[in-house]
Amino acid sequence: MSDTTPEQIDALARAAARAHEALLATDGAERAGWLRAVADSLDAAVDELVQLADQETALGETRLRGEVARTTGQLRLFGGVAEEGSYLEAVIDHADPAATPPRPDLRRILRPVGPVAVFAASNFPFAFSVAGGDTASALAVGCPVIVKAHPGHPLTSRRTADLVAGALQNAGAPEGTFALVEGYDAGLALVDHPAIAAVSFTGSVAGGRALHDRAAARPTPIPFFGELGSINPVVITRSADESRGDVLAQGLAGSFQLGAGQFCTKPGVVFVPRDSTVAEKLPSLVGQAPHRMLTESIAAGFHRGLEHLSQVPGVTVVAGAEAPDDSAAPVVVRADAATLAEHADTLFDEVFGPLTVLIDYDDEQQVTSALSNLGGSLTGTLHAEDGDDVGDLVAALERISGRVLFQGWPTGVAVTWSQHHGGPYPATTSQHTSVGATAVRRFLRPIAYQDAPASVLPAALREENPLGIPRRVDGVLQP
Repeated sequence: MSDTTPEQIDALARAAARAHEALLATDGAERAGWLRAVADSLDAAVDELVQLADQETALGETRLRGEVARTTGQLRLFGGVAEEGSYLEAVIDHADPAATPPRPDLRRILRPVGPVAVFAASNFPFAFSVAGGDTASALAVGCPVIVKAHPGHPLTSRRTADLVAGALQNAGAPEGTFALVEGYDAGLALVDHPAIAAVSFTGSVAGGRALHDRAAARPTPIPFFGELGSINPVVITRSADESRGDVLAQGLAGSFQLGAGQFCTKPGVVFVPRDSTVAEKLPSLVGQAPHRMLTESIAAGFHRGLEHLSQVPGVTVVAGAEAPDDSAAPVVVRADAATLAEHADTLFDEVFGPLTVLIDYDDEQQVTSALSNLGGSLTGTLHAEDGDDVGDLVAALERISGRVLFQGWPTGVAVTWSQHHGGPYPATTSQHTSVGATAVRRFLRPIAYQDAPASVLPAALREENPLGIPRRVDGVLQP
């Protein structure tokens, strides 16, 4: 398939704009039916999809089957979100002439922003790709979606898109509700098109920042929701290391090597007490076999990052093996807090792949000081024991992370109502999550109706509440 042409981009964007007008008249239950139809279609084709994806990504059947299940689970979750209705944040304040000043009848709701451009990720060919969480959350609230396929898995993308489009059409979704485009220039044209109302992206800091700036530079700027880079620091207290260092070493080994380290939540830097059990045991738990990376550029970036780290005075490679240019073998490097303080820019530079950096510290102050120099991350993890005074450490992790974990490992992101997958820049470019129920908030804008006749109000704001959704009326929450 050749790259999508500018003329095709224009036609697809215009069709999405027309679909947006039609989608404004749909309700959550109707859209939930569409999402469940897509999920059923993907589940029915799981064998074919996994085979295609494994050929293109080398992620393995077990991982990919689990990812298809996660993807269809996300679709069904967002169907439930659309039906339940609290995402609309419907609020009614009845008129009160006796108030000071007099209050008109005001009714507020969240409405879909319009067509959304979704840039698929390389490391999740299903869950963050064509039918992934961004697509599901946008469709759930009535935003048409045009996906920019990732070049790392084109065959998987095209087949998934065929299934999504077919399921939506058979379920009765308007023409233009969903489309797929391919090619670097096509992605830029999509961001530039006046019909596109928002952009979501998962990928590198450099690529995401370029698209973010482009979206902001349009004659009419639009919001850009990017998930970019993340170090995901881990702190292990001395008492935790002493009481269960062997177990922690095993957990860390499994987490940073999972999926060849190609997870946005991979623990990239781990603070351990000097002479720790974790640092002693970890090298023996590191594999030697190279793993083919998702793309040649990711592999090249891994080798460049490793080279930069290994050239820093005071940094030692304590585990690792040679790997071909298109592959990576797991690597552990080690330095102390003084070296980190002098070379933070390099040691805190994300290396995407199976590499983690151990930092030996002498006291908690060295850790909190180092964390203050770290950019935003999706996660921050703390391993401590009962009785440890960890208030300052927790506060330091809260300042730079979107999710703070205790006694676990950051790889693995549950798709739930309460999940938050985001963080300060460069982890993400907004305050909203890209995983879980509230991911829909990215693609909604508030609108208030003042003294509006009932005939023009959205159903969610009508007095009789025909949708039966949660609302706040005159300041009182009504489930």
